[in-house]
Amino acid sequence: MLRPFHLAFPVRDIAEARAFWGGVIGCPEGRSAPDWVDFDFYGHQIVAHCVPGHGGADEGANPVDGHDVPVPHFGIVLTMEDWQALAGRLKAAGVSFIIEPHVRFPGQPGEQATMFFRDPSGNAIEMKAFADLKQLFATE
Repeated sequence: MLRPFHLAFPVRDIAEARAFWGGVIGCPEGRSAPDWVDFDFYGHQIVAHCVPGHGGADEGANPVDGHDVPVPHFGIVLTMEDWQALAGRLKAAGVSFIIEPHVRFPGQPGEQATMFFRDPSGNAIEMKAFADLKQLFATE
């Protein structure tokens, strides 16, 4: 059984976070207070906490399949259909990608569709999908 995870992360402005996470990404809003908002992130709970002056967590990058993957980052594994729909919404909203939507490791174990972008507060996000979910932890 898959268990929902919980993730809290900093944002510089709650209204901006609501517009992005609720509007662009499409996460329904849960409980909230003036300085934080719960979002339903595909069945998982993420909480945007207002941290005035927050400018992102760009601490570095690691090379993966020819790209510099930002570290730290977070995200989720979607169905391929949901991933494609989200990529379209992000493009339509004018979101700038760190790494454009593409297929990583084609023909290899772990082949996946992936994209990296930042939310308005600078947090790095990776959204990925697998044509075959059994490839999630594949080594061969």
